[in-house]
Amino acid sequence: MHMSDALVSPAVGGTLWVITSALLWYCSRKLKGVLDSIRVPLMGVLGAFIFAAQMINFSIPGTGSSGHLTGGLLLAIILGPHAAFIVISSVLVVQALFFADGGILALGCNIFNMGVFPVFIAYPLIFRKMVSEHHSKSRIVAGAIIASVVGLQLGAFSVVIETLLSGISSLPFSTFVLLMQPVHLAIGIVEGFVTAAVVIFVWNARPEILGGLKPANSGALSMKKFLAVFVVAAVVIGGAFSWFASNNPDGLEWAIYRTSGSELEAPERNLYSPLAVLQDKTAIMPDYSISKTSGEKETVWPDINSETTIAGLVGSLLTLVLTFLVSLTLRWKLKPSK
Repeated sequence: MHMSDALVSPAVGGTLWVITSALLWYCSRKLKGVLDSIRVPLMGVLGAFIFAAQMINFSIPGTGSSGHLTGGLLLAIILGPHAAFIVISSVLVVQALFFADGGILALGCNIFNMGVFPVFIAYPLIFRKMVSEHHSKSRIVAGAIIASVVGLQLGAFSVVIETLLSGISSLPFSTFVLLMQPVHLAIGIVEGFVTAAVVIFVWNARPEILGGLKPANSGALSMKKFLAVFVVAAVVIGGAFSWFASNNPDGLEWAIYRTSGSELEAPERNLYSPLAVLQDKTAIMPDYSISKTSGEKETVWPDINSETTIAGLVGSLLTLVLTFLVSLTLRWKLKPSK
């Protein structure tokens, strides 16, 4: 669901940049005095894990499209909404700047669509309401699925509205929305199951981390081992499992192609050209590859190659470092005075 600059006008993109920047500032202030020696590394490790997880596109049967985990709800359940929004924003910044996944002008839209709805709406209003008081594995699964579906549906509809308000593409509203919503319903269901599985693992391994749930036990893993599990998972998923990602276009790309019959290109005017040049300079591995001609190769599955492995490992490391530095800075800068 990463929007490209071809869908977004400067007015819409700039407005969402302002909104998401304000939300990041708000979240930073809310984390004052909250971050501790556990939350700081946890934010970094989970950021790396979500980056790696987003590389795994799974096919949506009968459509020719694919989807991937967005991770906002999972982060909110484990970290709380304010830290989660900062982490998912860090993931999307790394993807846009270093891998040209999502446009720079559209970055505010992408953070809003994949961050605000799961973190500030689906988590507190659905998952937490369903699970916090009467919790069990079945409630966690049900809450995660319903919250994921709602978050993805709202995010997908927001993409359609932002595209419509931008008015730089000729995508008809009715066709676009009728393609976007069903495919993201399927993606939301899969994300719900994955989210539930990870949350149940955390509930069993380090239950005190989940502030909204009473401990199921005293915890099966030490904190070092717990963090190591997510580090290893990020390495294995980004470095090897990414070979098995679907070659089908993701839900947004599929909906655009089915609506317009072609891929959309950003206009070569105003902010678009300098932002495209900037992204071309910062993107060390555009489309998660090293060679510029990799996109012209015949697609195979599984796509076992070193470029995918390097992209997964480098991206996870960059996200870990960025998120860790941001959280460490917040802890230091915003540490309450005695």
